[in-house]
Amino acid sequence: MATNLNSKVLSLPQISGKTTRTIAVLGSTGSIGKSALEVIAASQGGLQAVILVARSNAQLLLQQAQEQHPRLVIVTNPEAAAGQSWSHLPPGTELQIGYDAVLDAVAADDVDMVLSAFVGIAGLRATWAALEAGKVVALANKESLVVAGPLITRLARERKAQILPVDSEHSAIFQALHGEHGRGGIRRIILTASGGPFRNRKLADLSNVTVEEALAHPTWKMGKKITVDSATLMNKALEIIEARWLFGVDADQITVVIHPQSIVHSMVEFVDGSVIAQLSPPDMRLPIQYALYFPERRPGIARKIDWSTVMELRFEPPDLERFPAIRLGIDVARLGGTAGVVLNAANEAAVEWFLQGRLRFDQIVPICAKVLDSHSFDPSPTLETIFGLDAWARKEVARWI
Repeated sequence: MATNLNSKVLSLPQISGKTTRTIAVLGSTGSIGKSALEVIAASQGGLQAVILVARSNAQLLLQQAQEQHPRLVIVTNPEAAAGQSWSHLPPGTELQIGYDAVLDAVAADDVDMVLSAFVGIAGLRATWAALEAGKVVALANKESLVVAGPLITRLARERKAQILPVDSEHSAIFQALHGEHGRGGIRRIILTASGGPFRNRKLADLSNVTVEEALAHPTWKMGKKITVDSATLMNKALEIIEARWLFGVDADQITVVIHPQSIVHSMVEFVDGSVIAQLSPPDMRLPIQYALYFPERRPGIARKIDWSTVMELRFEPPDLERFPAIRLGIDVARLGGTAGVVLNAANEAAVEWFLQGRLRFDQIVPICAKVLDSHSFDPSPTLETIFGLDAWARKEVARWI
């Protein structure tokens, strides 16, 4: 918690006579990035995207550049950049290619905040570079904390940087805790999960799940990898680990409840029995805007709850036989060290095998557990050790398959 609640509060800088916050959007062509640009476009000059970064969707990046007029666009995949004509870049917008360009860009003086929305461990080095430069990081790349939580939070403290959560669940917890002093009053953090498309599917039928079924999430529209994670509830396992480091609580202080309506995004229970929750329709533009404007609240474009209609909110404990990933997440959060990077890498690899039709849906979590059990645990890894184990775990998944 000290990383966020007790670190510096961002004040809006004065630029060209206007109150404007400048933002580098990493992963601008993904679902979080696109929602962020909608928030920025609706800000009426309060927010400005000065850097846009994409891995391979060069065509959409060019379109975004034409709409946002950033000073810099970066494509990290050279082949994707080479396949796109850049003759229609707006005047004053520069093109750079390769991941190293991102590491330099996030430290630029004209960047107030970095929205880290890369998918997977690919976002770790960029998040690290931004924190090392003392930037405010709006963190949508949960993997940075999953694989290197102690290192990331220590770096933020040392550099007097700030981490603001963008995930809807962690944003909800952050909002519930904002204004609370110290950690002594927290009994537990309660992460909510929709339960995904298979909440009521018979356990025996999970072996027959198709890719199309796994990608049909009942509430959220997201990228393929996170949608599959939401179906296995591995996303909740990763969020448990992220919350452990982001808020400085013990793994045993984090629990998960199934909440199909996805209106309550998470809750904090205090030692006196009070529970503070954050409610809103499922719309990622709200937590994105909260992070980009923090500590202020502004009118926004996210959907609002219609209190004139009948609404029911249901909560139920998760079925740990159906969703063994939750127990795995708690175990990894308790262990720390290299457990997070191995679980994350094994899951990324297993999901990719599933999407290719070469692994059954019900095999994703068990194979992650096997790879996790077979690795040589290191309680205090370096960043290079983490990247080495990431590569090892992916190869190990292929070997098991």
